[in-house]
Amino acid sequence: MRPERPAAAPKAHVLGTGALYFAAVFALGFVLGTLRAVWLTRALGALPAVLVELPVMLAASWLVARWLMRRQMLAGRVFGRAEALAMGGFAFILLMLAEAGLAHVLAGQGPGEWLAAMARPAGVAGLAGQILFALIPLLARRGGRVG
Repeated sequence: MRPERPAAAPKAHVLGTGALYFAAVFALGFVLGTLRAVWLTRALGALPAVLVELPVMLAASWLVARWLMRRQMLAGRVFGRAEALAMGGFAFILLMLAEAGLAHVLAGQGPGEWLAAMARPAGVAGLAGQILFALIPLLARRGGRVG
C-alpha cells in the first residue's frame, strides 16, 4: 500500500500568472477606483458607484484571465482546475494586501478600519466582486481548455 503523497505546491508559472493577473486588473482598478472616488461616489453615492464599476472590472478580469491562461497553455503548461484556483487565490491574496496598503497610505486606515469599511454596503459589494475576481480563472476554464 502506497502512502498518500501530499499535494504538490503550485508551480512557478501558476504563481507568476496569478501575479500578472493581479497586476493587470489592479492597474485598471486603480484608475477606475480613482474615477469612482472622485466623481461617481459624489454624484451617485458609495454603493451605486461601486455597482457601476463592478461589471467593468469583472469583464476585464475575465478577459485578462483567459488571455493569460491561453498564453500559458499555448506554451505547453498545464492549467487545470487546481492551477486556475491557485492563480486566482494568489491574485486575491495580492489584491487584499494591496488594498490594505492603499487604505493605509491614501486614507490613513489601519487594518481594523479597513476591515470595518468592508462591512458597509459598498464594501460588501466590492468584496463580493473581489471574491469573483479570485474565481474567474476557474470559471474562465471550459472543460480543461481556455478558449
